[in-house]
Amino acid sequence: MKGTVDVNKTKQVQTDQRYLMFSMTKIQTMTSMMQLIEQGKISLGDEVGRYLPAYQNLKVKDKDGVRDLKEPMKIWHLLSMQSGLDYVLTRPGIMRVLKEKGQKATTREIVDSFVETPLEFVPGTHFLYSLSHDVAAAIIEVVSGMSFGEYLKKNIWEPVKMNDTFFAKPENDGLERLAQQYIANEDGIVPMEQTCNYQFSESYQSGGAGLISCTEDYARLADTLACGGVTADETRILKAESVERFKKNLLCEAGIEDIATTMGRKGYGYGCGMQILMHPELVGSTSPVGIFGWDGAAGACIQMDTVSKTSFVYLMHVRNFGMAYDTIHPTLRDIIFGK
Repeated sequence: MKGTVDVNKTKQVQTDQRYLMFSMTKIQTMTSMMQLIEQGKISLGDEVGRYLPAYQNLKVKDKDGVRDLKEPMKIWHLLSMQSGLDYVLTRPGIMRVLKEKGQKATTREIVDSFVETPLEFVPGTHFLYSLSHDVAAAIIEVVSGMSFGEYLKKNIWEPVKMNDTFFAKPENDGLERLAQQYIANEDGIVPMEQTCNYQFSESYQSGGAGLISCTEDYARLADTLACGGVTADETRILKAESVERFKKNLLCEAGIEDIATTMGRKGYGYGCGMQILMHPELVGSTSPVGIFGWDGAAGACIQMDTVSKTSFVYLMHVRNFGMAYDTIHPTLRDIIFGK
């Protein structure tokens, strides 16, 4: 029996159904960053301000108010969500740029505006899910000399044959094959606008949550990463050792506690944009250590294992649906990877 895309269960999911991917976008952003690291064009230890001058003179909150940041933000802080940035989409800098530039506001212009708000903490001292990967996308633009979308097309979409992946707009009503988006609230699961509020303008390309895609495209990407960076037709987009770096935890001790308490990821670490199952015994999981991947705001997830070369992609389109993360994803993980 096929799944359906409406609450009345009358419209079957199509094989080419499109979805707002939200934070599943981060998988591609991190793959792009790893490609540039592999090529020696950037390093995890590089200062963010080297590529984005706006990030050279940052402010950080402390017990006495706000002070100048003495310790520079580095690329690995961005990738591991330990930058000190937050996920406030209405921050003053963003609102200012949108007022000045409107729908023409670019990725670089908006990302540079993030610095107008002090960091929540000194980079590297805590984990806080944030706009960090949007900053990573801006760095990709600077280093590659391309727009983020152009980079993805040339280095991921074309070699992996992801032919139905592209950036959303802030509003996506009427887009062909886009599944209806729903939200879980006090009234149950109800339809909502086809919006992607992480795409701040028509010209913005969010590295954290901006893409639209389909199951087949993401299954191709998942299989490529699970197989050590090689596609089914033997096109290599990453070296095997680069894929293995996704499985290296970068969180400090406080960060491990943060991801468990703020996101419910007990037993997990977090590396270059991926969660890593480090202690399956803490959550009663039968899956092996090293399963890695991430998820999205509408309940989707991608998980991979390089040892068995196995992966899965699960897509749904319901916002604010906690059961997806605490029940559905772990259950699928253990069904597919468990002993």
